[in-house]
Amino acid sequence: MTEITGTEQVDKAAKQNCLIWLWLAFAVIALDLITKQIAISYLEYADPNPVLPFFDLTLLFNYGAAFSFLSDAGGWQRWFFVLIAVGVSIFIVVWLHKTRREHWWLGLGLSLILGGAIGNLYDRFFQGYVIDFISLHYQNYYFPAFNLADSAITAGAAVLIIDMLFLEARRKKTEESNS
Repeated sequence: MTEITGTEQVDKAAKQNCLIWLWLAFAVIALDLITKQIAISYLEYADPNPVLPFFDLTLLFNYGAAFSFLSDAGGWQRWFFVLIAVGVSIFIVVWLHKTRREHWWLGLGLSLILGGAIGNLYDRFFQGYVIDFISLHYQNYYFPAFNLADSAITAGAAVLIIDMLFLEARRKKTEESNS
């Protein structure tokens, strides 16, 4: 029978982190960029294309952040938001690396946020704005246009909130009983 040394246990544990979820981040990035390219190819700027009574495809460019925050700030906001997105992306990759694979719900949420952040980062860096094309509305109320990257960030944040509210306490209890 082979005995496992302490170093081998550490190496095995390092390989069992949530970086496995990076495939999801790459899938989000790819789908986001593809759908934005389709939107640019087939939609006219600011011309709504009704799909359902509450849903249009409308090509818009967002020079700001969420809900067009700082969109008219004069240009400096582009690089400010690029720096934030790069910093957040690095932070998330480190967090994924340090998170054990068994905490897959956390890995799922972080990867969705990472993919969305990088999808919008790409636009902001290369275009100077984020391409939005999904428009939801009810009567005369229009929700700000968004894209698949925004949807992934929102879904990832929801997963993190669920993880924090319902799974983190159970995880800590299990870790304490194993100690």
